[in-house]
Order: sequence, then structure tokens, then C-alpha cells
Amino acid sequence: MIFFRTFIVFSFFLLQACAGQDLQKETVTTPELLPINNSERVITVQGQAIIQKGATLLARKQAFNNALRNAQLEAGDALSAEKLIGSTKVVDEWIEGGRYHIQVLAVLSDGEFCNSPYRKTILATGFPIVTSGQISGNETQDLYSGIPREILNIMLESGDFIGRNKTHTVLYSRPDMAPEMINQDGQQGSMVVQLADDYSSQYVLSGVIRDFEVEATEYIRGAGVLARAKSLLRDFVARRGLSIDIYVHDGVSGALLFQNRYTDTVIGDVWIPAGYTVGSERFKGTPSGHKISKIIKLASENIRQVIGCYPFSAKIIKVEDKKVYIAAGSQDKLKVGDSLVVYSRNINLGMQQNELIGVVIIEDVQIKFSIGKMEVISNARKIKAGDWVKSR
Repeated sequence: MIFFRTFIVFSFFLLQACAGQDLQKETVTTPELLPINNSERVITVQGQAIIQKGATLLARKQAFNNALRNAQLEAGDALSAEKLIGSTKVVDEWIEGGRYHIQVLAVLSDGEFCNSPYRKTILATGFPIVTSGQISGNETQDLYSGIPREILNIMLESGDFIGRNKTHTVLYSRPDMAPEMINQDGQQGSMVVQLADDYSSQYVLSGVIRDFEVEATEYIRGAGVLARAKSLLRDFVARRGLSIDIYVHDGVSGALLFQNRYTDTVIGDVWIPAGYTVGSERFKGTPSGHKISKIIKLASENIRQVIGCYPFSAKIIKVEDKKVYIAAGSQDKLKVGDSLVVYSRNINLGMQQNELIGVVIIEDVQIKFSIGKMEVISNARKIKAGDWVKSR
């Protein structure tokens, strides 16, 4: 095993040294390669893409994606391309026969999820309750906005996300039908896409409080002293069901990326007094608040594991000559020299079609926006405001 690891490390540095003789390399913005241990497996694969109209940077991105697909095939179906990118390092790249070739080294592991080199924007919406009346007027009314707000806050603490708090907005006119959205125009997912477009968000967080019902206490089984004692205690000790559905949609396509139901049971003083805000110590000190807080923490971790490795994307807000203005900057961890793939977004008859147009190379970075220079492959379709850029 020691000999194998030594051979891999030696080969890695040898390939890097040889690569410098073939091509002037562009800085590769991928997560750092983690140290190899006994539980990890190393694979090396290649990818290639045709260079169209001299667009070498775009061909490089396509070749990298091709290498990822090849690595996924070799690794097996259990490993997704999104998770694979977090353990991948480019070790060689060259141009030959009108094609861009790239070689990557991937370390496969069952360990922690990968960390993206960019911060992604997630917008949080309100969580309506499916059955009205399950939360009384004497209880806190902060659950509807407080639950998504606290999920968002925990995700922001990781440093990998930027938040948009729009918890006054509800996606579901029929919470019992969630995650299906009943739109007036009949276009599925258009509400998510429109909201994400308005606030330049890559993801949209939503959910519903599926159940928060207190067990009925009108009928106390039995007779005698025990039944009478239960009757006297029913206003202080009760049972309450808890079920929360949480969803994350892709803001560009409207696709549902994450869906999970979290359930629990609360026993004791199940009511949450009015004025208690989600996330506060008073809230966590109640039996119901304690259980809800555990769900919030678990859901935040689950969401981060699912979307943490997805490619970064941002909206193009303006185009002037060959300058492209992107709604992402230093707060999103963009840097001068980064290259992003450009996709057009055309929505016709409720179907969304994404067309690859070219590449933007970042030349100037401000706090909330960046300016890049475009490299296009199509004479018919130019980059314009409303298009989106992706890290790959």
C-alpha cells in the first residue's frame, strides 16, 4: 500500500511537470484535492472536446466535463458527477488534432461532501401549514417564516452560501399539494424560476408544515381516580405530531433537487407561547421548539450535502460590446482570471431549453458584481442579459 501511494504521488507531480511543456495552462478553479488515505481509491481518466471557432476555453470546459463523465463511469453509478468534482484535480491538458484534451486525477472516498470554490446564493421562502388551526392564536406565529430563516442562517454559517430572506413569500397556494405548484399560467416551476430570476438566486428553499396537530383529549379512556387525573393533566401534558416537508429547487431550470420529510412526536407541554421566535433559547427550551430545532439542524446538513457540489451559477445582468456584467463578485468568491460557461435560457410553451453559447473570462471583480470578456462560438446567438453563467 505504501509503495502504491508513493507511486501515485510521484506520477501526479511527474504529469504536472510534463504538462507545462505542452500548453500554457489556465488556472483551474476546482476544490483542493484531499489527502489520500487507505479508504480512498485513485483513478485517472481523460476527456476531450472539439475546438469550435477558436473557442479554446469553452472546449477546455467541455473536455473537463467529458473527463468527469468518464470518471463517473469508471467509479460506478453510486458516485454522482457533482460529488466527483469535489475530489478531482487536472494534471495534464493539451491540444491535438483540433481537439482539447484533458487528464484528471480523482480521489474517490465515502467521506465528507466536497466544498465548492464559490459561494452559491439560496433564497428562502415561507413554510405554510397544510391544515389551518393546528397552530392556535395563543402560540407563536413565527414558525412559518422562522423555520426557513433558521435553515438559511445555519447554511450561511458554513461560509459556502449567500442568503436571500424572502420568507414572506409562499410558493404553494395549495400546501397539501406541495411540492406541486398550482400556477395560473399552468407552467410548472415557473414561479421558482421567476423568483430566482428577480433576486439572482441559484437555489430556492421552500417547504410546508405537513402536521403539527395536538392529540385530541376530549375523551379520556377508563374511569375512576386515574381517568380523573388524566383529565386534569391534559392541559399540561399532551402529545403532538410533527411533520415538516422541505424542498430545494434549482433557480435556473426550476428542477426539484432536494425533497425530504422530517417527522417526530412531542410529549409534554407541547404548546409554544406567543412571542417565542424560532432559534431563540426560549424557543429551544420548549419540548416542541427543541424537536423543531433538531429538524432544522439536520435539514441544513442534508441540503448542504446535496447541493454543495453542484456547479456555481450566476445571472448576466448587462452586456456592453464585449464586456459582460455578472451578478456575482468577490462575496461569491469570484476571482480575476476565472472562466465561466455561458448558457442562454429560452422558455417556450412551458419548456425550458438551455443553449451553450460561449465562455466569459473574469477581468474585474467588485463586491456584488464582476465584469468579464466574452468568447462566443455562435454568430447567430450572442450573449445577452438574462443568460446564466456556470462554473462548468
